[in-house]
Amino acid sequence: MKLYDFPSAPNPRRVKIFAAEKGIDLELVNCDMSKREHKSEEFLKKNPSGKIPVLELDDGRCISESVAICRYLESVEPEPNLFGKDPFELAFIESRNRHIELELWTQIGTSWVNGPIVGSMGIFEQIPAAKLASDKNVNSFYKRLDREFSSSRFVAGDRYTIADITLLSAVDFASRMVDLKPDDELKSLHRWHQEVSSRPSSDN
Repeated sequence: MKLYDFPSAPNPRRVKIFAAEKGIDLELVNCDMSKREHKSEEFLKKNPSGKIPVLELDDGRCISESVAICRYLESVEPEPNLFGKDPFELAFIESRNRHIELELWTQIGTSWVNGPIVGSMGIFEQIPAAKLASDKNVNSFYKRLDREFSSSRFVAGDRYTIADITLLSAVDFASRMVDLKPDDELKSLHRWHQEVSSRPSSDN
């Protein structure tokens, strides 16, 4: 299986971490976003949305969207289970993952699009007020996570799941590329980050 990837892109990293946790080897294919290869006619045949990651199966069929790809990999290699092992876990892990995607990732994305790196590309008309608001929302969510991690080892309870992978990729991208690193005073959040970052899969 081939995974269309780009260094430092956070969503392909989610899939790479997930695959590493499963012991699944993926052939990485560089899709140079700086050259807009993800918007090329050839790539749009693989994913009409023009986004990475894309998983290309051996028969040429393609799957886009990080969570959808991870669900496919979970079906191929059920253990270790990362999406839930019973009806409650399936729903709870899904809800926690959605909290991070909808309440944190969207705000990081707004800060990224309206930040200096994207601004230097001249692709979008930036809205400084939007960045001020999203920066504030990201830091507020970090505080919420810190409170939650004071009584929960991982995002969705007492074991590592897809929700931890989603959060790790979000925090690392925000810290490195968007200048939105969690405050040092958020001890419980940093405790969680140190633990999940020590897993070999996080090197992806």
